[in-house]
Amino acid sequence: MAVPELWAGTDAGKAEHHCVVIDSDGQRKLSRRVANDETALLNLIGDVLALSEGEPVTWAIDLNAGGAALMIALLAGNGQQVLYIPGRTVHHASGSYRGDGKTDAKDAFVIADQARMRRDLQPMRHGDDIALDLRILTSRRLDLAADRTRGINRLRAQMLEYFPALERAFDYSTSKASLVLLTGYQSPAALRRIGKNRLAEWLKNRKVRNYKLVAATAVEAAEAQHTAVAGEKLAATMVAKLAREVMALDEEIAETDVLIEGRFREHPHAEVILSMPGIGPVLAAEFIAHTGGDMSVFGSPDRLAGVAGLAPVPRDSGRISGNMRRPRRYCRRLLRVFYMSAQVAARCCPTSKAFYDRKRAEGKNHRQAVIALARRRLNVLWALIRDGRVFEITAPPSPVVLG
Repeated sequence: MAVPELWAGTDAGKAEHHCVVIDSDGQRKLSRRVANDETALLNLIGDVLALSEGEPVTWAIDLNAGGAALMIALLAGNGQQVLYIPGRTVHHASGSYRGDGKTDAKDAFVIADQARMRRDLQPMRHGDDIALDLRILTSRRLDLAADRTRGINRLRAQMLEYFPALERAFDYSTSKASLVLLTGYQSPAALRRIGKNRLAEWLKNRKVRNYKLVAATAVEAAEAQHTAVAGEKLAATMVAKLAREVMALDEEIAETDVLIEGRFREHPHAEVILSMPGIGPVLAAEFIAHTGGDMSVFGSPDRLAGVAGLAPVPRDSGRISGNMRRPRRYCRRLLRVFYMSAQVAARCCPTSKAFYDRKRAEGKNHRQAVIALARRRLNVLWALIRDGRVFEITAPPSPVVLG
Protein backbone atom coordinates (compact mmCIF):
# COMPACT_ATOMS: atom_id res chain seq x y z
CA MET A 1 0.00 0.00 0.00
CA ALA A 2 1.37 3.41 -0.99
CA VAL A 3 2.18 5.88 1.76
CA PRO A 4 0.01 9.01 1.51
CA GLU A 5 1.81 12.19 0.58
CA LEU A 6 -0.96 14.59 1.53
CA TRP A 7 -3.28 14.84 4.51
CA ALA A 8 -6.44 16.92 4.26
CA GLY A 9 -7.99 18.03 7.55
CA THR A 10 -11.51 19.44 7.58
CA ASP A 11 -13.10 21.43 10.38
CA ALA A 12 -16.76 20.77 9.59
CA GLY A 13 -19.61 23.18 10.19
CA LYS A 14 -23.28 23.53 9.35
CA ALA A 15 -23.01 26.03 6.50
CA GLU A 16 -19.27 25.99 5.75
CA HIS A 17 -16.19 23.81 6.22
CA HIS A 18 -12.54 24.78 6.39
CA CYS A 19 -10.02 22.44 4.78
CA VAL A 20 -6.24 22.51 5.26
CA VAL A 21 -3.94 20.21 3.27
CA ILE A 22 -0.41 19.44 4.48
CA ASP A 23 2.45 17.35 3.12
CA SER A 24 4.67 14.77 4.85
CA ASP A 25 6.73 17.61 6.40
CA GLY A 26 3.68 19.31 7.86
CA GLN A 27 3.81 22.20 5.39
CA ARG A 28 0.53 23.72 4.25
CA LYS A 29 -0.32 23.15 0.62
CA LEU A 30 -3.87 24.47 0.68
CA SER A 31 -6.15 26.29 3.10
CA ARG A 32 -9.68 27.02 1.99
CA ARG A 33 -13.15 27.74 3.37
CA VAL A 34 -15.89 26.10 1.33
CA ALA A 35 -19.65 26.15 1.45
CA ASN A 36 -21.44 22.97 2.53
CA ASP A 37 -22.64 22.56 -1.03
CA GLU A 38 -22.13 19.69 -3.47
CA THR A 39 -20.54 21.75 -6.26
CA ALA A 40 -18.14 23.59 -3.92
CA LEU A 41 -17.15 20.37 -2.15
CA LEU A 42 -16.54 18.51 -5.41
CA ASN A 43 -14.35 21.38 -6.58
CA LEU A 44 -12.36 21.16 -3.32
CA ILE A 45 -11.92 17.40 -3.68
CA GLY A 46 -10.78 17.84 -7.27
CA ASP A 47 -8.23 20.51 -6.33
CA VAL A 48 -6.80 18.39 -3.49
CA LEU A 49 -6.50 15.35 -5.75
CA ALA A 50 -4.77 17.52 -8.36
CA LEU A 51 -2.27 18.63 -5.72
CA SER A 52 -1.49 15.00 -4.89
CA GLU A 53 -0.56 14.23 -8.53
CA GLY A 54 -1.91 10.72 -8.27
CA GLU A 55 -0.46 9.94 -4.84
CA PRO A 56 -2.80 8.79 -2.03
CA VAL A 57 -4.57 11.43 0.05
CA THR A 58 -5.81 10.79 3.58
CA TRP A 59 -8.78 12.88 4.64
CA ALA A 60 -9.68 13.54 8.26
CA ILE A 61 -12.77 15.21 9.68
CA ASP A 62 -14.07 16.07 13.15
CA LEU A 63 -17.72 15.08 12.59
CA ASN A 64 -19.11 11.77 11.42
CA ALA A 65 -22.70 12.90 10.77
CA GLY A 66 -24.81 16.04 10.71
CA GLY A 67 -23.29 18.86 8.67
CA ALA A 68 -20.41 16.66 7.55
CA ALA A 69 -22.62 13.94 6.04
CA LEU A 70 -22.58 15.37 2.50
CA MET A 71 -18.81 15.76 2.41
CA ILE A 72 -18.27 12.25 3.79
CA ALA A 73 -20.61 10.83 1.14
CA LEU A 74 -18.80 12.70 -1.63
CA LEU A 75 -15.40 11.51 -0.41
CA ALA A 76 -16.66 7.93 -0.22
CA GLY A 77 -18.08 8.26 -3.72
CA ASN A 78 -14.65 9.32 -4.96
CA GLY A 79 -12.91 6.39 -3.29
CA GLN A 80 -11.15 8.48 -0.65
CA GLN A 81 -10.10 7.20 2.78
CA VAL A 82 -11.61 9.27 5.59
CA LEU A 83 -10.48 9.24 9.22
CA TYR A 84 -12.73 10.44 12.04
CA ILE A 85 -11.09 12.53 14.76
CA PRO A 86 -13.55 13.49 17.54
CA GLY A 87 -13.84 17.16 18.37
CA ARG A 88 -12.69 16.55 21.94
CA THR A 89 -9.45 15.01 20.63
CA VAL A 90 -8.90 18.02 18.41
CA HIS A 91 -9.55 20.39 21.32
CA HIS A 92 -7.00 18.69 23.57
CA ALA A 93 -4.44 18.35 20.79
CA SER A 94 -4.68 22.02 19.76
CA GLY A 95 -3.20 23.04 23.13
CA SER A 96 0.15 21.63 22.03
CA TYR A 97 0.28 23.82 18.91
CA ARG A 98 1.67 27.33 18.84
CA GLY A 99 -0.78 30.13 19.52
CA ASP A 100 -3.63 30.43 22.01
CA GLY A 101 -6.21 31.57 19.49
CA LYS A 102 -8.85 29.34 18.03
CA THR A 103 -9.78 29.55 14.36
CA ASP A 104 -11.34 27.13 11.91
CA ALA A 105 -8.10 27.18 9.91
CA LYS A 106 -6.06 26.19 12.98
CA ASP A 107 -8.48 23.41 13.88
CA ALA A 108 -8.35 22.09 10.32
CA PHE A 109 -4.54 22.12 10.44
CA VAL A 110 -4.56 20.26 13.78
CA ILE A 111 -6.92 17.63 12.30
CA ALA A 112 -4.65 17.13 9.28
CA ASP A 113 -1.48 17.01 11.40
CA GLN A 114 -2.98 14.51 13.85
CA ALA A 115 -3.99 12.30 10.94
CA ARG A 116 -0.41 12.54 9.64
CA MET A 117 1.24 11.57 12.93
CA ARG A 118 -1.18 9.13 14.59
CA ARG A 119 -1.51 5.47 13.72
CA ASP A 120 -4.44 4.61 16.02
CA LEU A 121 -7.17 6.33 13.99
CA GLN A 122 -9.68 4.05 12.32
CA PRO A 123 -10.96 4.68 8.79
CA MET A 124 -14.57 5.75 8.70
CA ARG A 125 -16.82 3.02 7.31
CA HIS A 126 -20.41 3.36 6.32
CA GLY A 127 -22.89 0.82 7.58
CA ASP A 128 -25.19 -0.86 5.13
CA ASP A 129 -28.51 0.72 4.17
CA ILE A 130 -30.38 -1.23 6.85
CA ALA A 131 -27.99 -0.01 9.56
CA LEU A 132 -28.37 3.60 8.41
CA ASP A 133 -32.16 3.33 8.36
CA LEU A 134 -32.16 1.79 11.82
CA ARG A 135 -29.96 4.59 13.14
CA ILE A 136 -32.54 7.12 11.95
CA LEU A 137 -35.49 5.14 13.33
CA THR A 138 -33.92 4.36 16.71
CA SER A 139 -32.82 7.99 17.14
CA ARG A 140 -36.36 9.10 16.42
CA ARG A 141 -37.71 6.60 18.94
CA LEU A 142 -35.28 7.88 21.56
CA ASP A 143 -36.51 11.44 20.98
CA LEU A 144 -40.13 10.33 21.26
CA ALA A 145 -39.43 8.45 24.50
CA ALA A 146 -37.68 11.52 25.94
CA ASP A 147 -40.65 13.73 24.94
CA ARG A 148 -43.00 11.25 26.58
CA THR A 149 -41.03 11.29 29.84
CA ARG A 150 -41.04 15.09 29.85
CA GLY A 151 -44.79 15.10 29.16
CA ILE A 152 -45.49 12.71 32.05
CA ASN A 153 -43.33 14.79 34.40
CA ARG A 154 -45.10 18.01 33.40
CA LEU A 155 -48.50 16.36 33.80
CA ARG A 156 -47.70 15.10 37.31
CA ALA A 157 -46.18 18.42 38.37
CA GLN A 158 -49.25 20.30 37.14
CA MET A 159 -51.66 17.89 38.86
CA LEU A 160 -49.70 18.05 42.10
CA GLU A 161 -50.48 21.76 42.35
CA TYR A 162 -54.25 21.33 42.55
CA PHE A 163 -55.15 17.62 42.96
CA PRO A 164 -52.36 15.69 44.78
CA ALA A 165 -54.64 12.77 45.69
CA LEU A 166 -55.24 11.91 42.02
CA GLU A 167 -51.58 12.54 41.15
CA ARG A 168 -50.47 9.74 43.47
CA ALA A 169 -53.39 7.42 42.67
CA PHE A 170 -51.94 6.12 39.38
CA ASP A 171 -48.62 5.46 37.70
CA TYR A 172 -49.16 7.63 34.64
CA SER A 173 -46.02 6.36 32.93
CA THR A 174 -47.45 2.82 32.63
CA SER A 175 -51.23 3.18 32.97
CA LYS A 176 -52.99 4.07 29.71
CA ALA A 177 -56.31 3.94 31.57
CA SER A 178 -55.28 6.85 33.81
CA LEU A 179 -54.39 8.96 30.76
CA VAL A 180 -57.77 8.22 29.17
CA LEU A 181 -59.40 9.27 32.46
CA LEU A 182 -57.58 12.61 32.43
CA THR A 183 -58.75 13.45 28.93
CA GLY A 184 -62.30 13.69 30.32
CA TYR A 185 -62.10 14.32 34.07
CA GLN A 186 -59.28 16.08 35.91
CA SER A 187 -60.78 17.84 38.97
CA PRO A 188 -62.24 16.56 42.26
CA ALA A 189 -65.60 18.24 41.69
CA ALA A 190 -66.02 16.79 38.18
CA LEU A 191 -65.23 13.28 39.41
CA ARG A 192 -67.67 13.54 42.32
CA ARG A 193 -70.42 14.80 40.03
CA ILE A 194 -70.17 11.89 37.58
CA GLY A 195 -69.85 9.30 40.31
CA LYS A 196 -68.26 5.87 40.29
CA ASN A 197 -70.87 4.00 38.23
CA ARG A 198 -71.25 6.51 35.41
CA LEU A 199 -67.48 7.03 35.28
CA ALA A 200 -66.98 3.28 34.96
CA GLU A 201 -69.45 3.22 32.05
CA TRP A 202 -67.65 6.19 30.43
CA LEU A 203 -64.31 4.37 30.70
CA LYS A 204 -65.83 1.10 29.44
CA ASN A 205 -67.07 2.85 26.28
CA ARG A 206 -63.46 3.91 25.64
CA LYS A 207 -62.24 0.31 25.95
CA VAL A 208 -60.34 0.88 29.20
CA ARG A 209 -59.21 -2.25 31.00
CA ASN A 210 -60.17 -2.64 34.66
CA TYR A 211 -62.57 0.28 34.19
CA LYS A 212 -64.38 -0.41 37.46
CA LEU A 213 -61.18 -0.30 39.51
CA VAL A 214 -59.96 2.83 37.73
CA ALA A 215 -63.29 4.58 38.33
CA ALA A 216 -63.37 3.59 42.00
CA THR A 217 -59.80 4.77 42.55
CA ALA A 218 -60.41 8.12 40.87
CA VAL A 219 -63.65 8.85 42.77
CA GLU A 220 -62.00 7.82 46.03
CA ALA A 221 -59.25 10.41 45.35
CA ALA A 222 -61.93 13.02 44.63
CA GLU A 223 -63.71 12.29 47.91
CA ALA A 224 -60.42 12.96 49.73
CA GLN A 225 -60.32 16.60 48.53
CA HIS A 226 -63.24 19.06 48.68
CA THR A 227 -61.19 22.24 48.48
CA ALA A 228 -60.84 23.97 45.12
CA VAL A 229 -57.31 25.36 44.71
CA ALA A 230 -56.80 28.70 42.96
CA GLY A 231 -56.14 28.20 39.24
CA GLU A 232 -57.69 24.73 39.28
CA LYS A 233 -59.79 25.24 36.14
CA LEU A 234 -56.90 26.26 33.91
CA ALA A 235 -54.59 23.68 35.45
CA ALA A 236 -57.16 20.94 34.73
CA THR A 237 -57.33 22.09 31.10
CA MET A 238 -53.53 21.83 30.84
CA VAL A 239 -53.59 18.33 32.38
CA ALA A 240 -56.15 17.16 29.82
CA LYS A 241 -54.03 18.57 27.01
CA LEU A 242 -50.86 16.93 28.34
CA ALA A 243 -52.64 13.58 28.69
CA ARG A 244 -53.72 13.72 25.04
CA GLU A 245 -50.17 14.61 23.98
CA VAL A 246 -48.72 11.65 25.89
CA MET A 247 -51.27 9.31 24.31
CA ALA A 248 -50.37 10.64 20.86
CA LEU A 249 -46.70 10.01 21.62
CA ASP A 250 -47.56 6.45 22.69
CA GLU A 251 -49.21 5.88 19.32
CA GLU A 252 -46.23 7.28 17.42
CA ILE A 253 -43.80 5.19 19.47
CA ALA A 254 -45.85 2.06 18.66
CA GLU A 255 -45.82 2.96 14.95
CA THR A 256 -42.06 3.55 15.08
CA ASP A 257 -41.54 0.20 16.81
CA VAL A 258 -43.34 -1.52 13.93
CA LEU A 259 -41.08 0.23 11.41
CA ILE A 260 -37.98 -0.65 13.42
CA GLU A 261 -38.88 -4.32 13.70
CA GLY A 262 -39.82 -4.61 10.05
CA ARG A 263 -36.57 -3.04 8.85
CA PHE A 264 -34.43 -4.91 11.38
CA ARG A 265 -35.79 -8.33 10.34
CA GLU A 266 -34.41 -7.67 6.85
CA HIS A 267 -30.86 -7.73 8.25
CA PRO A 268 -28.91 -10.99 7.74
CA HIS A 269 -27.96 -11.14 11.45
CA ALA A 270 -31.53 -10.59 12.71
CA GLU A 271 -32.27 -14.19 13.68
CA VAL A 272 -28.91 -14.61 15.41
CA ILE A 273 -29.20 -11.43 17.48
CA LEU A 274 -32.83 -12.03 18.49
CA SER A 275 -31.91 -15.51 19.71
CA MET A 276 -29.97 -13.90 22.58
CA PRO A 277 -32.19 -13.78 25.70
CA GLY A 278 -33.03 -10.25 26.77
CA ILE A 279 -32.61 -8.69 23.31
CA GLY A 280 -35.82 -7.68 21.59
CA PRO A 281 -36.29 -5.97 18.22
CA VAL A 282 -35.66 -2.43 19.50
CA LEU A 283 -32.42 -3.21 21.37
CA ALA A 284 -31.30 -5.43 18.49
CA ALA A 285 -31.96 -2.60 16.04
CA GLU A 286 -29.89 -0.24 18.19
CA PHE A 287 -27.04 -2.77 18.15
CA ILE A 288 -27.07 -2.85 14.34
CA ALA A 289 -27.50 0.93 14.13
CA HIS A 290 -24.42 1.65 16.25
CA THR A 291 -22.14 -1.09 14.96
CA GLY A 292 -23.10 -0.95 11.30
CA GLY A 293 -23.79 -4.68 11.46
CA ASP A 294 -20.25 -5.51 10.31
CA MET A 295 -18.18 -7.04 13.11
CA SER A 296 -15.03 -7.06 10.95
CA VAL A 297 -14.83 -3.29 11.46
CA PHE A 298 -13.94 -3.89 15.12
CA GLY A 299 -11.59 -6.80 14.56
CA SER A 300 -12.16 -8.44 17.94
CA PRO A 301 -14.75 -8.58 20.74
CA ASP A 302 -12.31 -6.70 22.96
CA ARG A 303 -12.36 -3.76 20.56
CA LEU A 304 -16.17 -3.81 20.46
CA ALA A 305 -16.23 -3.93 24.27
CA GLY A 306 -14.03 -0.84 24.37
CA VAL A 307 -16.38 1.03 22.03
CA ALA A 308 -19.35 -0.04 24.18
CA GLY A 309 -17.69 1.10 27.42
CA LEU A 310 -17.51 -2.45 28.79
CA ALA A 311 -13.71 -2.74 28.76
CA PRO A 312 -12.26 -0.84 31.76
CA VAL A 313 -9.00 1.05 31.36
CA PRO A 314 -6.29 1.38 34.05
CA ARG A 315 -5.93 4.56 36.08
CA ASP A 316 -2.66 4.00 37.92
CA SER A 317 -0.32 6.61 39.34
CA GLY A 318 2.69 6.30 41.61
CA ARG A 319 2.13 3.62 44.21
CA ILE A 320 -1.53 3.26 43.29
CA SER A 321 -2.13 0.42 40.88
CA GLY A 322 -5.01 -1.79 39.92
CA ASN A 323 -7.42 1.13 39.56
CA MET A 324 -9.82 0.51 36.68
CA ARG A 325 -12.43 2.85 35.27
CA ARG A 326 -14.74 3.12 32.29
CA PRO A 327 -13.14 4.91 29.32
CA ARG A 328 -14.14 8.52 28.79
CA ARG A 329 -15.03 7.94 25.17
CA TYR A 330 -17.52 5.20 24.40
CA CYS A 331 -20.89 4.72 22.72
CA ARG A 332 -23.53 5.18 25.41
CA ARG A 333 -26.28 3.79 23.21
CA LEU A 334 -24.29 0.61 22.67
CA LEU A 335 -23.61 0.30 26.40
CA ARG A 336 -27.35 0.67 27.00
CA VAL A 337 -28.07 -2.23 24.62
CA PHE A 338 -25.84 -4.64 26.53
CA TYR A 339 -26.70 -3.37 30.02
CA MET A 340 -30.47 -3.43 29.54
CA SER A 341 -30.43 -6.84 27.87
CA ALA A 342 -28.18 -8.22 30.61
CA GLN A 343 -30.63 -7.05 33.27
CA VAL A 344 -33.47 -8.89 31.55
CA ALA A 345 -31.38 -12.00 30.87
CA ALA A 346 -30.31 -12.20 34.52
CA ARG A 347 -33.96 -12.88 35.35
CA CYS A 348 -35.18 -15.00 32.43
CA CYS A 349 -32.16 -16.93 31.12
CA PRO A 350 -30.81 -19.80 33.29
CA THR A 351 -27.28 -19.43 31.92
CA SER A 352 -27.17 -15.68 32.49
CA LYS A 353 -28.81 -15.99 35.91
CA ALA A 354 -26.18 -18.53 37.00
CA PHE A 355 -23.39 -16.19 35.86
CA TYR A 356 -25.02 -13.21 37.62
CA ASP A 357 -25.48 -15.19 40.86
CA ARG A 358 -21.86 -16.30 40.74
CA LYS A 359 -20.68 -12.70 40.47
CA ARG A 360 -22.89 -11.66 43.38
CA ALA A 361 -21.44 -14.53 45.43
CA GLU A 362 -17.98 -13.16 44.65
CA GLY A 363 -18.94 -9.92 46.42
CA LYS A 364 -19.93 -7.75 43.46
CA ASN A 365 -22.93 -5.46 43.84
CA HIS A 366 -25.88 -5.58 41.43
CA ARG A 367 -24.49 -3.04 38.98
CA GLN A 368 -21.05 -4.65 38.85
CA ALA A 369 -22.56 -8.08 38.32
CA VAL A 370 -24.78 -6.82 35.49
CA ILE A 371 -21.81 -5.13 33.78
CA ALA A 372 -19.78 -8.34 34.09
CA LEU A 373 -22.69 -10.26 32.58
CA ALA A 374 -23.04 -7.69 29.78
CA ARG A 375 -19.34 -8.12 28.94
CA ARG A 376 -19.72 -11.89 28.87
CA ARG A 377 -22.79 -11.68 26.65
CA LEU A 378 -20.94 -9.40 24.23
CA ASN A 379 -18.36 -12.17 23.71
CA VAL A 380 -21.13 -14.70 23.14
CA LEU A 381 -22.98 -12.48 20.66
CA TRP A 382 -19.75 -11.83 18.79
CA ALA A 383 -19.12 -15.58 18.45
CA LEU A 384 -22.70 -16.26 17.33
CA ILE A 385 -22.54 -13.61 14.60
CA ARG A 386 -19.10 -14.83 13.52
CA ASP A 387 -20.28 -18.44 13.26
CA GLY A 388 -23.77 -17.67 11.96
CA ARG A 389 -25.55 -19.72 14.63
CA VAL A 390 -28.30 -18.96 17.10
CA PHE A 391 -28.09 -18.99 20.89
CA GLU A 392 -29.26 -22.17 22.60
CA ILE A 393 -30.30 -22.01 26.23
CA THR A 394 -28.73 -24.73 28.33
CA ALA A 395 -29.52 -25.23 31.99
CA PRO A 396 -26.52 -24.73 34.29
CA PRO A 397 -25.13 -27.95 35.76
CA SER A 398 -26.73 -29.03 39.05
CA PRO A 399 -24.47 -28.84 42.10
CA VAL A 400 -22.99 -32.15 43.16
CA VAL A 401 -24.23 -33.27 46.56
CA LEU A 402 -21.68 -35.34 48.49
CA GLY A 403 -22.48 -37.79 51.27
